[in-house]
Formats: sequence, structure tokens, C-alpha cells
Amino acid sequence: MSGDNGNGSQKKIGIYYEQPNWFVPLFAAMDAKGANWKKIDARFHSYDPTAAESEFSLIFNRMSPSAWQRGMGHGIFYTLNYLKHLEDKGVRVVNGYRAFVSETSKALQLNMLERLGLPYPKAIVISHPSQAVAAADKIGFPVILKPNIGGSGAGIKKFSARAELKAAVDANELYFGVDNVVLVQEAFTARDGVITRVEVLGGKYLYAIQIHITGETFDLCPADICKNTRGEELTRIACPVDAPKTGMTVEAYQAPARVIEQVERMMREAGIEVGGVEYVIDEPTGRLLYYDLNALSNFVADPVRMIGFNPYERLAEFLMSEAGQRAEVGARS
Repeated sequence: MSGDNGNGSQKKIGIYYEQPNWFVPLFAAMDAKGANWKKIDARFHSYDPTAAESEFSLIFNRMSPSAWQRGMGHGIFYTLNYLKHLEDKGVRVVNGYRAFVSETSKALQLNMLERLGLPYPKAIVISHPSQAVAAADKIGFPVILKPNIGGSGAGIKKFSARAELKAAVDANELYFGVDNVVLVQEAFTARDGVITRVEVLGGKYLYAIQIHITGETFDLCPADICKNTRGEELTRIACPVDAPKTGMTVEAYQAPARVIEQVERMMREAGIEVGGVEYVIDEPTGRLLYYDLNALSNFVADPVRMIGFNPYERLAEFLMSEAGQRAEVGARS
């Protein structure tokens, strides 16, 4: 999987992933740019702690925290070990150990937002269902319970009243995720039903979109969204297997300068070079609230139509530049 552009004799770029269907557009962009690269399937991976990993000049980590939904929850913890091994051996890793630690802990994301003085929904971190009602009483209803390791809204439940949450606790219905840690978090109401996602590449602002939600949903992958705000069907080039017909719509958006600065600061602090941040304006209070930091953000569906360029091409060029490879000359989409 390499182009004839003088890169063949160089070390490879490794793309480490668990869900192959999500990354078909990136794989295609790497081939189109003539990259010398190789797939690394996390589902069937092992490593020797003494190995120098000399095959790779750079590895791009695309492991998903939602892997537990596909029987690969153990792979999350395996990946943390592998990324630390790579970095200890001097391999350049994009979205490496520090980024993946941030990606796989909503609790640590809250610590970071608190440290940076940025706004987020009130939350209490708990480790046992018996603590849920008391924590919710402190926050105030309605609340959501959010697993510390989630992915694509997995395991999130909303409780509007104390009796409802207590009944769930008594019936042993709460799921605390693969690390048995949960956030009890205030449930916000997005103004006009809009959430905003800001994407970064190389830690810098790439683009933003606004997602118009319908009803209550916690699965907000923009690669799954089927229509723009004009009602036009979008081509989903990511998440093709599990993309739902959500009824949500999406449109391009220019994020305010203040938000861009804050998002880039968050990503620097978290060590995330490629990813997205989501926020809302809370309807009752007018507060801007950052509520999710995502190092496995899939780009928006039908990106050329939506945002005017193909972010996968820019991502491929970024990876090649970081690895010291030359991209083949060609017009960007």
C-alpha cells in the first residue's frame, strides 16, 4: 500500500484501528497520496517489549473507546500499553498515550476542563450504583448517567426524577462500563436543538459543524447523519455499517474565535492532534458548555458538499508530512 513517489524505501506509516469500516475514506486518501503505509488491526495484535518497532516512522492511533460494544473492551487497555511501548521506543505516535488516556476517561476530561477554567455540565464521579441517587440529589434533576469509557453515546441514560433513578438502582439496571466508573451529570437542553462540533487537525482548527438534533439522543456521530439542513441526502463515507437514520441534520458553521482558542487549548492539554470537541448553549441558562472531547472523531458525511473540502486528504497529507514522506501532487477536492 504505497505509491511510486520515492517513499517506498522509507519506514511505513502505521494506522492502528479496531473498526475497519470507519476508516475506508482515510485508507483511500493514503493510497491516493502515494503514502507508504500499513494497516495495524488492533483485534489481532501483539508486540514484543524488546522490539525496536523499526518498521514504522509514525503510527496513527484510531482505537475506539466504544470497542467494548464489539467484544473488544480488553483492547482499550491493551492499546494503552502498546502506545506507551511505542513512545518509549521513540516512535512518533499521533494521538498517542496521553491522548488515549484522555479519550478513555470522561472523568479526566472533567479534571482538564476544571484545570483550564472552561465551562462544562456539573458532574460527580461515582464508582458504585448505590452512590447514584445521592450524587444526583447534589446535582439536581434531570441528570444523565454517563459511563467513563463510552464512545458514540454508549450507555448514557437520562433520569428526570429521583424515583425513576432509585427504581433503576433497586432493579440493578445501571451499566457502569468496562472500568465501573460513571459520571452523574446535569442534563442540559441545547438551545434550538443545536449542538456544535469543532474538529482539529494537527491540534489546529479545521472546521466546525452544527448538528440539529431531534428529540433526545446521545449518539451524535456526524458521519451517521443523513441530511443537511436543506433536506438533501448526504453520502455517508464513514460508519457505513452502523449508520442509523437519525432524522438529525447538519450544516457547516464558522466557530467563534474564542471557541477556537479554547478548543485548541483543550486539545494541547489532552495531547490530541486529530479529534473533535462538542458543545452546546444551554437553553435555560444561556451557558456555553463543553461536554465531550473525542480523539476518534469521524469527519462529517459528504464533506466536500458540506464544508467545501475533503478532510481525509488533509489528514493524509498531515500524516505523511509528520512521517517525512512526500505526498503526490494533485488537486485537493
